[in-house]
This record gives sequence, C-alpha cells and structure tokens, in this order.
Amino acid sequence: MWRLVPPKLGRLSRSLKLAALGSLLVLMVLHSPSLLASWQRNELADRRFLQLNKCPACFGTSWCRRFLNGQVVFEAWGRLRLLDFLNVKNVYFAQYGEPREGGRRRVVLKRLGSQRELAQLDQSICKRATGRPRCDLLQAMPRTEFARLNGDVRLLTPEAVEGWSDLVHCPSQRLLDRLVRRYAETKDSGSFLLRNLKDSERMQLLLTLAFNPEPLVLQSFPSDEGWPFAKYLGACGRMVAVNYVGEELWSYFNAPWEKRVDLAWQLMEIAEQLTNNDFEFALYLLDVSFDNFAVGPRDGKVIIVDAENVLVADKRLIRQNKPENWDVWYESKFDDCDKEACLSFSKEILCARATVDHNYYAVCQNLLSRHATWRGTSGGLLHDPPSDIAKDGRLEALLDECANPKQRYGRFQAAKELREYLAQLSSNVR
Repeated sequence: MWRLVPPKLGRLSRSLKLAALGSLLVLMVLHSPSLLASWQRNELADRRFLQLNKCPACFGTSWCRRFLNGQVVFEAWGRLRLLDFLNVKNVYFAQYGEPREGGRRRVVLKRLGSQRELAQLDQSICKRATGRPRCDLLQAMPRTEFARLNGDVRLLTPEAVEGWSDLVHCPSQRLLDRLVRRYAETKDSGSFLLRNLKDSERMQLLLTLAFNPEPLVLQSFPSDEGWPFAKYLGACGRMVAVNYVGEELWSYFNAPWEKRVDLAWQLMEIAEQLTNNDFEFALYLLDVSFDNFAVGPRDGKVIIVDAENVLVADKRLIRQNKPENWDVWYESKFDDCDKEACLSFSKEILCARATVDHNYYAVCQNLLSRHATWRGTSGGLLHDPPSDIAKDGRLEALLDECANPKQRYGRFQAAKELREYLAQLSSNVR
C-alpha cells in the first residue's frame, strides 16, 4: 500500500497568529491572578500536571524524583499555561539541575502527542476496558491489550505487537529483544527477558510502543553509541525528557554557504548510516522536514530530534527469509505532490527489500534539492550556490538525480557521489 505523507502539523497563518495573540492579551488581563500564580509555581513538580496519576497508562517514572524534587523547571514563557493552546505539539523547554553538579542545562520536554491525541488515548483505553469513554485508567489498563503480556511471559514477540506503530511495522525478534534490553524505564534494564519487568513496566512499554515509539527509538539506538538521535533522559507520567540539541535545521536555511554545505554533507551521512550499518538494521525516516533536525551550537552536529516515524527493517532477517524480490534494489518513486515535506513510500516494500534508497530520496527531495519546500520557501538547503559551483553544474545534477533519478538505480550512485562531492566542498571551504 502506498502512502503519500504530508507534514504532520501545518503552520498557523499570520492572521490567525495575530488574532490568537490578541485573544491571549485579553485573557491575560482577565486572569492576572492565576497568571501570576502559574508564573511563580513550578508545575513540573506537580504530580497531576505530569499526569503521574494516569500510570501505568503513561511513558515511565525513571525521572520522577528529579521532577518532584523541583530539579526541572520551565523556561520563562513556558510557565504560562495560557500559552498552551498555541503549543499544539506539547513540546516545552526547561532547565534541569543536578545538585551535585551545580549549574543547569537545557532539556526538552514532550508529552508525545497533542491534547486531543492524549484524550483519544484515554477514551480508547476506557472503551476497550469498560465500554465507556471515561474510567479509572489504573483499573482499566490491566483489562486491555497492553496487559496481554503480563505474568510469566518470557519474550516480547513479533506476533504480539506487529503493526502497532512504524517502529514495529515489521519487527524481528532481534529488534524486540533490543527494545526490551535497552528499555530505560525499569531498574532491571539489560535483559531481553520480558518477565524481568514488572507488570506496570510492561504496560508502559507497550503503550509507548503503540502511541508514540520515539522514546524507544532513542533508547534502542542511543546517541552515546553514535546514532544520530537526541539523547533520551527519562520520563515521569506523561512527560518525557530529552537532551536539548540546538536550533532547528530551518534556522540555518540562509546560513553562509560553507555552513550549509557542511550540514548537507552531514544529512547525507545520516541517510547512509541509517541505511547501511554494522548492526544490519535499516532505519527508514518516514517524516523528513527541517523541523525534525537540529544543529548543535558548539560542535555543529546535525541530530534527529523527532523520531516518532521511524520504520526499522531487519536486513539480516530479510536475507534469511528471502521474501519475493528481496534482493532486487528498490528505488523510491519521486512524487511532486505540491505540498510541504511529503514523501511517497510503501512500508511493505521497505520491510521486504535488502537494498533500498528511501533515506537518500527523503533527504534529497525534502531538504537539499530544488524540490524541497518548507514554510513557503523553495530551493532546498543548498539554494543559491556560489557562481563557480553553479556554473560547473555538477552539484545541481547530483541533487536532481538523487531526488528524481532519470536512470535506473541512478539515485544510489548519485547519493554516493553527492556525499563525496559535499565532503570535498566542505574541506575546500574550511
């Protein structure tokens, strides 16, 4: 089945933003006492604000001590709850301090879904357990599919969770063992045996896997081991903490040419690493936009900061099972959909081929080439090259072939040559 995927959340128009800000000013005047209270109170130490009361229908508890002890505090405007209606993605910036270390560092807090999506999750759990849209989640969770592996169940198996989310659209036992072994929301991490987890921890794991598996991607493919993802820190209730990386890639759209060349080279290297690595897991990025990457302010390193839509295919299992056409190279089909950051792909094919160019296609089409559009702009990250490079024409030709190949298997070769050419340009401008 083919999917044409537009960006997950559109941008509010300028007029709507102005109207929203006007309404906000009125609300601020009307609610000045509560405004002051929310500014002074650290709501991140409030169990109800963290929705800790909804566990095990939550994402974990490993960071609760830090939250409840007041070690995590919102930054400036993040303290104002009146602004939450503008924060559709439920992403916050905060400061975290460890008493023994001194000083604070910036972290990103995520609820992993919008208010509407979280409300739908609650209703879904209640309806499955009680037939009613509202209920006590603590009592309801053991009566849902999230409790199917409670008790003396030894392993998390593909049959139990296949298709629950992009991460496990086609899971292998090797991948699931990795998820359990590296699950950070338990004191007994390190074992692939599911029975070593408490029942509450198993339910949290399965709910995260189904609702938004981003924390599990970050845990299973950690930045400490060289994977290009933000570092997972922990969770408390329905609030997940990850390391702050830096400004989003979009803020570098008009950066100096040499900086954009370096970023483009890194993006192509990420595409290569996620496609071909020693672990024989292919991690396919199904949602690629300028907002889903960030750049470290000190080292200039590009990192993926939104990993909700990552499909993992086990190449070792594909070679072992040999599904139909498994060894035929697969070229993703270019689709000029006239929308921002859209991609055309088949999950079934991504799961069944050993050699796939999807990540090169996604990066070239949505980020680097003239086909890339975002926030009303076009031209991609490598727009307006210096005159000598534009005159030479090689860069434009490679970008076009990578995004929309004219030759059979042309994208594979173009991606290889583009990585080499960008590395050469990057070294020349340093």
